[in-house]
Amino acid sequence: MTFERSPGCVLCGAHVQESLDRVFDARFGVPGFWTIGICSACGLEQTFPLLDLSALRALYEAHYNFGGEKDTLYDRLRERFLGSAAYAMWLRLDGDVSFHGRRGQGRLLDVGCNEGRSLLRYRAGGFTAEGVEINAMAAARARAAGFRVHEGTIEDFRPTQLYDVVVLSNVLEHALDPRDMLRRVRSVLAPGGQLWVSLPNGRSWLRALFGRAWINWHVPFHIVHFSEATLGKLLREEGFAVESTNCTTPAVWVCQSLLAAVFGRPSRPTLALRNPALVGGVMAAIRGLFFPVLWAGDVTGRGDCLVVTARKDARSAV
Repeated sequence: MTFERSPGCVLCGAHVQESLDRVFDARFGVPGFWTIGICSACGLEQTFPLLDLSALRALYEAHYNFGGEKDTLYDRLRERFLGSAAYAMWLRLDGDVSFHGRRGQGRLLDVGCNEGRSLLRYRAGGFTAEGVEINAMAAARARAAGFRVHEGTIEDFRPTQLYDVVVLSNVLEHALDPRDMLRRVRSVLAPGGQLWVSLPNGRSWLRALFGRAWINWHVPFHIVHFSEATLGKLLREEGFAVESTNCTTPAVWVCQSLLAAVFGRPSRPTLALRNPALVGGVMAAIRGLFFPVLWAGDVTGRGDCLVVTARKDARSAV
């Protein structure tokens, strides 16, 4: 596997100083250890050494994206839950990090739409939903469900019509060049169009609690680790006006960090994360028993997920 040590911050090029070492992939068991560093100038945190693009693509195809699986117990239970009234209720209780509960109209583009589960929710909310997806098998499944999906990356996408909404739901932290991704997103937005971003909060109190086992390090897939300050600064620099920033802490994220802390081992997938009964039971216990603690973290800006709405700023250059 080829590694590429970063010469500096992916945003400003300044020196990156080590802040946490020997972080491993507790989800899929990708072999190796990574380091989390913080930029001495802009404060952005990032994972290093970086994998080169070809190595990352191979890992996504092997572990991360949809691989054509269907009719597994996990798949059936997930699909049934996501399409149920219980899921809509759960969004209100647990937080909506994928914007599934939002309603509106106009053209919406979901970047990294995978096999189209979110597109179903956006369409049900009144939007004309399309997607961009790099995984050919996932894109094909989304098309089979009746959606227009453009195979490739947002950086390569050149639409004939602009969009009213672009969704980056847990996507921007995967970008080798987040500044370029935001520039491309802005270029496909109509004047005054909205950008919806959700991603892990680098200032989460759960990061401090779980340390290396915090599930949202998600090395080597998460390249950058934003805080509200670093994300807001980047959005403004790239021509977006931030309209709202909130924190929410999904019980499933807390559950995953807990299971990774207990069962995670270097170079081995954490099978407990794919156990529906275990995950569901722990999630329910966390949401039911620790609601005041999670709520306090959210209202103080220390929740596990940042949820940001920004608008294409008409005052900045196209």
